[in-house]
Amino acid sequence: MAERITIAGAGLVGSLLAGYLAKRGYEVAVYEKRPDRRKHFQDAGRSINLACSTRGWRALDGIGVGDAVRREAIPMRGRILHDLEGQTSFQPYGTGDQAIYSVSRGGLNEILMDHAESLGAKFHFDMACEDVDLKNGKATFVNYHSKERHEVESRVIFGADGAFSKVRAVMQRMPHFDYSQDYIESDYKELTIPADHNGKYALEKEALHIWPRGKYMLIALPNPDKSFTCTLFMPYQGKESFEDFTDDETTLEFFKRVFPDATEKMPTLIQDFHENPQAPLVIIRSYPWHFNDRVCLIGDACHAIVPFYGQGMNSGFEDVFVLDGMIDKYEGDWSKILPAFTAERKPDGDAIADLALYNYRVMADSVNDEGFMLRKRLEHRIMELYPDRYRSLYSMVTFSHIRYSEAQKRGFEQDAFFERLIQEYDVESMFEDGSVDEFIHGLFERSEMPEGFDLKRVPAEEAEG
Repeated sequence: MAERITIAGAGLVGSLLAGYLAKRGYEVAVYEKRPDRRKHFQDAGRSINLACSTRGWRALDGIGVGDAVRREAIPMRGRILHDLEGQTSFQPYGTGDQAIYSVSRGGLNEILMDHAESLGAKFHFDMACEDVDLKNGKATFVNYHSKERHEVESRVIFGADGAFSKVRAVMQRMPHFDYSQDYIESDYKELTIPADHNGKYALEKEALHIWPRGKYMLIALPNPDKSFTCTLFMPYQGKESFEDFTDDETTLEFFKRVFPDATEKMPTLIQDFHENPQAPLVIIRSYPWHFNDRVCLIGDACHAIVPFYGQGMNSGFEDVFVLDGMIDKYEGDWSKILPAFTAERKPDGDAIADLALYNYRVMADSVNDEGFMLRKRLEHRIMELYPDRYRSLYSMVTFSHIRYSEAQKRGFEQDAFFERLIQEYDVESMFEDGSVDEFIHGLFERSEMPEGFDLKRVPAEEAEG
């Protein structure tokens, strides 16, 4: 008889996990507190558009849904930065045809649920997790409508129920369970740039648009219907914060002054501002992610991060992919699988949380700094000349399977090295007189870089990721 697995949460990670486990022949039941989004239309404004990259695609392809998602995804080949005068500049994300992909959270969730059901997983909606018996592998769910309680016993219970996980809340009562919850100073609100009067994209389609303004920032990601989903990030309190928007006139004046070229393309700005909720951004860290061989957290439930590296979904999907590999490695022995999963993924969860905060500062402020722009220009040229020997931190995180913790370590080395180069050499003049390529070739020939900088000097398994 197949082992029974219960998953709390039918979001992206829970639905992907359900598909992987059902494909292996487990008896999978997924309980979700919200209604079935496939039957009940849900308004926009409650989530940030997602950017799928290499780690996410590997997990989607591993369950056989990658191509279905690609048909709905839009490539974004770099950032387009908008200054106060409406001038733009382009920063490629990688080299060649490398891109991240804009995907709809809702559409992706529906694809994953449909696929998991086709493999035998059962979904139960309007069922909120009330309690978990950690020692005996029992979970109690309450139907929102009838208030009827259902106790479910399983071989393993997975908490895939998000940043405010009920499963984790129960685990937090355990001795020696470490947990932290940190809100950053910014909240977010979703807005819209619709198609223009000709029914076409109002901005360049294949890019992530950013209006960096220091302590606040606007971003826009393309949708298949020719619109852009925009997200405003700004402090939730204090001067020029969300609490300052007390009337429509103040709101409109702020947008015209700070995001002028975006505002003229947002005819529903005030309506969106009223209708779409203001939401916080939280970082969750926890340890351990499992209890014995009966309960395990996964995705945001154990390592929620801010969205500024586009890795929240990708890291959760990678959790599932890694867990699936461990089922093979330990031949289905949950007493070995769950501790190994925690031990391997915890350092990576912490690393991507740190990196996401780091990238917030880059996106909001540093992209306007001349020194930073020169460093990115030099780095991009190095990647073009030595694609097999150098990867930027962004490339390691976004376009490889190198562990987040290893990418973070190498990124620190890169920062220190580039800082020294910019200080010691007139790199800007080298670009102007055409000698920069010769300079770069010399660096590699003389092996002047730190060990983690040059992939030729890194063990093969680490270099490939």
